[in-house]
Amino acid sequence: MEVTTLGKQFSELSDKHTEFIEKQKIYFVGTAAENGNVNLSPKGGDSLRVINSKQIAWLNLTGSGNESASHVIKNARMTLMFCAFEGAPLIFRVYGKAKVLHVKDQEWEQYVQLFPESVASRQIFVLDIDFVQSSCGKSVPYFSYEGDRDDLANWSEKQGIAGIEQYWLKKNQKSIDGFETEIAKRSGLDVE
Repeated sequence: MEVTTLGKQFSELSDKHTEFIEKQKIYFVGTAAENGNVNLSPKGGDSLRVINSKQIAWLNLTGSGNESASHVIKNARMTLMFCAFEGAPLIFRVYGKAKVLHVKDQEWEQYVQLFPESVASRQIFVLDIDFVQSSCGKSVPYFSYEGDRDDLANWSEKQGIAGIEQYWLKKNQKSIDGFETEIAKRSGLDVE
């Protein structure tokens, strides 16, 4: 009886890994502080870039929570997960240490130009890769991609920059565990 290993680890992304990542329409971001809740967020749209074999950046658009930012400030570990929902089965995880960039941070301009312009751009996460792992994904169901949602883009455009910044002050300064996100300070916003 032949025994096969379903999972493999690599120290960096290969060209084949990058090709797989760039084809995905959805990915998942996992973060956690030393205590409190673990966060798992689905991400989509044109929001992720492979910078090189050891680094990925992704654009975080304004949303109801801001867990990833608060967690990375407290503990830099982050996992990105990609699943094949069509074609050959595969689950692919990228493990590493991330930093969060806000609009007033020195490196912001270096990375924001990699993504489509959006009034909703809130943070950019830069993940330095420790290792990557593939696993079989043989139980992940098939799903068909129908298109990106435009709900967030439409809402954001209606808010405008001033409305988005007010939303950050009202909804995005603390995590659900009460951890600071630094969005006001690092985006140059006045807190009254």
